[in-house]
Amino acid sequence: MKEALLTTAQQLEPPAETAVREFEDKWEQIAAAGTRQLMARPDIEKLVGPGNEQMAEDNNRNFPRFMLSLFSDYQPAVFVETVLWVFRAYRSHGFQTTYWAANLNIWVDLLQKELSADAWTQIYPFYNWLIVNIPTFTAVTDTDLATSVSDSPDHLHGEGTQK
Repeated sequence: MKEALLTTAQQLEPPAETAVREFEDKWEQIAAAGTRQLMARPDIEKLVGPGNEQMAEDNNRNFPRFMLSLFSDYQPAVFVETVLWVFRAYRSHGFQTTYWAANLNIWVDLLQKELSADAWTQIYPFYNWLIVNIPTFTAVTDTDLATSVSDSPDHLHGEGTQK
């Protein structure tokens, strides 16, 4: 599954410098608007888990920074591995997989409204790739999370030492 993600990520074309600069100029206002919309959702706690609203806000600030870096020096393997890491990390904190669909759809709507048609056309494929691949990210991280719980030194098994 991971190989399929890498294959499709390799087909994405990095945006031109003008589109990257436009994204760079607008990401902060888009992130702020996206965070407001996300936090206003009545199901926010269900999406992110109890007490994780600040983590979701932090993600909305860090996500466009990562995307800007990615657009500036596109490396498909870095894209795939980073997204999988994010899924693992945030899911382990209680985020539901529906969080990404909800948040990415907010981002797509805002990007389409705020970016020029040219920049939108070049940047949208990356967000679409993320949305389309949510089921694959989920499947890969389901396996990873199940393995890490059973193999983790943080999860001790057995009776322990009797004194």
